[in-house]
Amino acid sequence: MKIQANSSGTRSIEVTETHLQTIEKYQLFRDLIDSNGYVDEPVLDKLRLNSRSLLEGDAGKDKDLLDLCLDVIYHPNMKAYGLQQLVLLYINWKNQTNDDLGMTARAVQGTPFN
Repeated sequence: MKIQANSSGTRSIEVTETHLQTIEKYQLFRDLIDSNGYVDEPVLDKLRLNSRSLLEGDAGKDKDLLDLCLDVIYHPNMKAYGLQQLVLLYINWKNQTNDDLGMTARAVQGTPFN
C-alpha cells in the first residue's frame, strides 16, 4: 500500500501490513492528535519522539518497530500531510479488520481511537 506524502501527489511512502500491525501493537496513534483534530508538524514531531522513546526502551529490540520508524515515520518524505494519510489508511485498515471479525468501529475525525 502506498500513501501520498504531499498534496501534489509527487511523493509517496510504501506502507505494509506489518507496519500497520506495529502501529496497532504499540498504539502509536493513541492520544496523538489534539482535540482540534489537525494533523500538523508538531503532531508528527510528537509521533517521532514517542517512537524514539519506545526504541530506547525494551521495545527497541523489536525489528518491526525499527522497520516502521526507518521505512515510514522517519522517511525523508514524511510530513504532516503524509501522517494524515497514514492515519486514514490505518483507520480504513482497522475498520476492515473489524469487519472481518463481525465488529464495527467508529472513527471520528481528529479522534480516531475512542
